[in-house]
Amino acid sequence: MKVKVISVLEDNYMYLIIEESTRHAVAVDAAVPKRLLEIIRKEDVSLKAILTTHHHWDHARGNVELAQLYPDLEVYGGDERVGALTHPVSHNEELKFGSINVRCLLTPGHTSGHVCYFVWEDDSPDAPAAFTGDTLFIGGCGRIFEGTAEQMYKNLTEVLGPLPQETKVFCGHEYTARNLKFALKVEPENDIVKEKLTWAKLREDEDLPTVPSTLAEEFFYNPFLRVLEKSVQRFTGKADPIEVFAALHKAKDKFRKPKEGLNPQAMVALELGLFDPLLEKK
Repeated sequence: MKVKVISVLEDNYMYLIIEESTRHAVAVDAAVPKRLLEIIRKEDVSLKAILTTHHHWDHARGNVELAQLYPDLEVYGGDERVGALTHPVSHNEELKFGSINVRCLLTPGHTSGHVCYFVWEDDSPDAPAAFTGDTLFIGGCGRIFEGTAEQMYKNLTEVLGPLPQETKVFCGHEYTARNLKFALKVEPENDIVKEKLTWAKLREDEDLPTVPSTLAEEFFYNPFLRVLEKSVQRFTGKADPIEVFAALHKAKDKFRKPKEGLNPQAMVALELGLFDPLLEKK
């Protein structure tokens, strides 16, 4: 199983999961069809399905166009708002594409129908992968638009947290450096955060992706997975895990910087999928 990391838009990631023996492929969050088609041709693979984490335009914008190009294309998601949806999925439902297995994990919070996908290949020594969309980022977690802090906390600790620790984390955006800057504010004495931030800045300077991390790594520097740590509790002034998480999330929202050229209101509208700036420019 090969995972092709595809950078698109300002800071989004699409992914192409390739079964190397058959050259069949499954896309994750096909936001920019032209770029995806370029990679499909370059890799000489056949696109069989799309796994969509959530309906926002920067994750699902290409579904309809690709479904028109591939009439037999299967489109999976947890929300009827996902474009060209053919297969609504349920929590812990398992899919199979040749030797590639997919477990669908419902993780409501960012949107009510958000899905993460846990992927592994039969008889492979390679580590499994989790495609976490806008739920778990490297060093952070997503905004809560259609859920609660308690839901997002459970997503990270009860749904994603128990996955095998070697699981590779492929998230929906390149937010790593800014997430780690916040993590350092939370835990200024955490040397692992400092080391990871230095590394992330170098990757950013060279225009290279920081994905994937591993789930094991995230527990060392991601404050949203460290709510039981005394240092994180001290930062929030809370002790109850859900209250710590909620206080962290509130502090992170204040810490975020608006996307270039957008005021805070427009940024939220963008992330909610209320408008597509690419279309607005036409």
